[in-house]
Amino acid sequence: MLKKIAYSIFLFLLLCAQSAFAASSVNQVELTWMSIANWYIKIGDTKIMMDAYITRVPGPPFFYAPKSLPEDPYAFTTKSYGVDTASIKKVKDAVLGKGALDYMMVGHSHFDHSWDAPMWSKLTGAKMIGGVSTCFQAEAQGVKSSQCQSVSGGEKIALNDSTDVYVVRFNHSGNNKNPIQHFARELYQPPTPDAKGQYRAGVGEDYPNGGGNRAYLFVVNTDKGKVSFFINSSASAYDLDKDIIVDGVNYGSPIEDLKIAMKAAGLDKVDVWIGAGGKPVAELVVPVLHPKVYIPHHWDGLFNSFWKGIPYPYKDNDLADYLKREAIELIPQKQYFDSYSLTATGTHLTANHSVKAKLGFHDEQKFSATMLNSIKHMASTSSGDDCGETVIRPSILSGGFKYEVQL
Repeated sequence: MLKKIAYSIFLFLLLCAQSAFAASSVNQVELTWMSIANWYIKIGDTKIMMDAYITRVPGPPFFYAPKSLPEDPYAFTTKSYGVDTASIKKVKDAVLGKGALDYMMVGHSHFDHSWDAPMWSKLTGAKMIGGVSTCFQAEAQGVKSSQCQSVSGGEKIALNDSTDVYVVRFNHSGNNKNPIQHFARELYQPPTPDAKGQYRAGVGEDYPNGGGNRAYLFVVNTDKGKVSFFINSSASAYDLDKDIIVDGVNYGSPIEDLKIAMKAAGLDKVDVWIGAGGKPVAELVVPVLHPKVYIPHHWDGLFNSFWKGIPYPYKDNDLADYLKREAIELIPQKQYFDSYSLTATGTHLTANHSVKAKLGFHDEQKFSATMLNSIKHMASTSSGDDCGETVIRPSILSGGFKYEVQL
C-alpha cells in the first residue's frame, strides 16, 4: 500500500514537473515587422498577427476630404475596393508555411489596420481580437461573431500559459483639424457591401477608427525571466491625456489607462515599446513605460507598393535625440520582415533571410544615391503623427528639391 502511495506521489510530481516545463518553454519572443503597423509575433508555439494589412487601397484622389474639412483627406472614397487575397496568401505561406495562426489582433478599425484582418481569420481560423467596429467589419465579411472578441480597454487576456496581454484604450493620430479621422467613432452594425462584395474604405464610411485604438501590453514569462512589450498602432499628443468618450461612455484617458495596465501587470518598465507618433507622443508615454528599447512603426507611408519593400530609410532626428537623452535604444527597421529577438537579456535585430527571400525582398533595402541624399534634407516620419497625413517627400527636379505633401 505504501509503495502504491509513493508511486502515485512520484507520478504526480513528475506530471507537475512536466507541466511546469511546458509552461516555461518560451525562451524568446520573435517580433517581425511586416510594414505599416503589421506584425507577426511568435511566443513559444503561439502565433499572432497584428493588423496584417497587405492589400494597398489606392491613395488620393481615390480618397478625398469633404469641402468643410480639407485636412481630413481620408474621409471618403470615390468607390468601393476589394481585398488582395492572393498577396495575403503569399505572405501567409512565406511566414506560416503550413502552420496555424492562433490570434489576429487589430489596433483599430481604419482601413490600413483592419482591412485584411477578416481574410486572415478566414484563411487560418485565427481568433480575432479588436474593437466592436473591427468585429462588425469581420462579421460583414463572413467571420462568425463568436470568432471575434470585442475589447474596449481594461481587459486581461491569457494568450497561452506564459503570456498575458492587457488591453489599453488609446487615441488616434491627428487633432481637431481632421476630426473624422481622429475623434473616436464606432460602427453600430456590420457595414453593407456593394454588389461585388466590396466596402468603402473611408474613415467616414465603413472604416471609422473604432472608438480609438486598442493598444496592447504583453507580459511573457520566459525560461530566463519575464519580458514585456507595448504596442500602440497610432497616437496623438493632442489629447493623449484627455478622456475618450464614446456615446456617453467615458473610457478614461490613454495615459491614465496605460498607467492602470502597467500597475495591473506589476510593471514599472517594459523591455520594448513599439510605437508611433514621434517625439510629442514619446514625451508623454516614456515617463509611464520607461522602455529599454523603442521600435518605430507606421512610418513608411500608406500607399507605397508593399512588394517593393521599404520606400525610404527611417529618420526622425527629434525623436532619436529625445530617446538618446532618456537612454532608450532606438532600433529602426531596414527592410520589411526584419525580425527582433526579445529575451530576458535584451532585444536584438535578427536576420530573417528565408522569409524575405520567399517574398522577393533584399535582406536590407537598397536605396539610390538620390534617395540617400534627399533623406538628409527631411524626416521619413511625419510631424508628430503617423498615418501619413503630413509626410514630406522630395521630388527631384532640375531646379533642385521641391517638397510636396504626400497623402
